Amino acid sequence: MAADESSTYETAYVAAFRPDDGVIALDIKLSGEELPSRIRLAIDPRRHRGFRSTDPIKVTDKEVTWRPRGKVSRLSYEFVVNHERSPRRYDSFMNDQWALFRGDKLVPRVKVRAKRGLTARTSLAFSLPKDWSVVTSYAPAATLTIPIDDPERRFDRPKGWMLAGKIGVRAEKIGHVQATIAAPVGESARRQDMLAFLNYNMPRLLDVFPEFPARLLIVSAGDPMWRGGLSGPASLFLHADRPLISENRTSTLLHELVHVATRLSGDRESDWIVEGLAEYYSIETLRRSGGISERRYQQAIADLERWAKRSSTLFAPSSSGATTARAVLVFLGVDAEIRAATGGKRSLDDLARALAKDGGEISLERLQKTAAEIAGRPLRTLERSRLARTPKRPE
Repeated sequence: MAADESSTYETAYVAAFRPDDGVIALDIKLSGEELPSRIRLAIDPRRHRGFRSTDPIKVTDKEVTWRPRGKVSRLSYEFVVNHERSPRRYDSFMNDQWALFRGDKLVPRVKVRAKRGLTARTSLAFSLPKDWSVVTSYAPAATLTIPIDDPERRFDRPKGWMLAGKIGVRAEKIGHVQATIAAPVGESARRQDMLAFLNYNMPRLLDVFPEFPARLLIVSAGDPMWRGGLSGPASLFLHADRPLISENRTSTLLHELVHVATRLSGDRESDWIVEGLAEYYSIETLRRSGGISERRYQQAIADLERWAKRSSTLFAPSSSGATTARAVLVFLGVDAEIRAATGGKRSLDDLARALAKDGGEISLERLQKTAAEIAGRPLRTLERSRLARTPKRPE
């Protein structure tokens, strides 16, 4: 049955790129028989500026309150693209050739007051300089108007990595996933190498995470972008100089793909769970695919054991490299204990799959509860008192 038109309104975003000014000018137009009565945007005043509207707005350093009236209402502002993650290293950047950014930074978090049952049909259109193209995780490359549909939110907004400019694209379907790799023309990104790497390893990852997003976008660029990997909804960024497999037999690309698969974030003390699972499966996936031998795998674990000794605690807001190494050893123990408790019928894969199904915020309590459901009993390896000790590889 078609949606009741009186309970549906249109949200149309138009993003106009202005490289000379370093901004994307965003226009948001709402239209319909009935509109939300109040929309609040949690802004960053250094990046969101110049707010204007056809209706009343209130702008503070942290928030913009927009009160739409009538059947049509508009809000416009400028988004400053360049953002340093560390000195002179950017996690969002624009020059006269390309722009690399996240949609959920372009449109910040939103809270909406609206009549129950009122829903939006949402689109994002791009207005680009001459000879520029665009790629997102929502539609095939070069699609200039894309639909936005987030069933978990009352007000749809774009999310994930986006790349616009003079770009090169490679795409292929792997399992049920349409994988697209994009980078600015002239950058040293290895699009074809990454695609071959995905073909080799992605099937093993999909065995663990069958609900992986149907569309995946990987964007890459060199300096001055931040020299690492960063995941987002159905997408990730990887610096062009990062190796596909590091000398320590881990893979930044696979690590970030696990983040895309699990959609987990840690509470104030549980980032080790998020990062530990990602690092565990970056190594384990390589072992399962044959990307590294059993001997290399054992060497990788031995390296992590040495590194883990530098971690004073697991329970911190952000997981350091040493803490992540320590967390991998915890999950090795969890896997061994689940297998022992179930006679080999279940494993850490079942636990990771269950956590990824719901995504969201993870805590030790949630991890313990889900693990107990998988194993049929509480796990000793996840007792807080044991986690406070330096973990050792299970025999």
